[in-house]
Amino acid sequence: MKLKPLYDHLIIKAINENEVTKFGIVLPDTIDKEKSEKGEVIAVGQGKLLDNGQIAPMSVKVGEKVMFKKYSPDEIKVDGEEYLIIRESDILAILE
Repeated sequence: MKLKPLYDHLIIKAINENEVTKFGIVLPDTIDKEKSEKGEVIAVGQGKLLDNGQIAPMSVKVGEKVMFKKYSPDEIKVDGEEYLIIRESDILAILE
């Protein structure tokens, strides 16, 4: 199934980085950890609908890696894959 977000929404695939202790022990994803704040943009909407009826284009593109507010995304599951839906205004930075 293909996801197409509306207006200023984005679909993001979270980047889960394994945490490594200072002794070199890798903590797996099964341990209760904070939610990811990084992800890769999978799909973008057409842009934000302005009060005058025009649409402001998105500044984030598919394939870019971004940082976002920790508790802002909505979580969805499609075809067994987990994705996040977030508004462009909740994106804090594009990672280069």
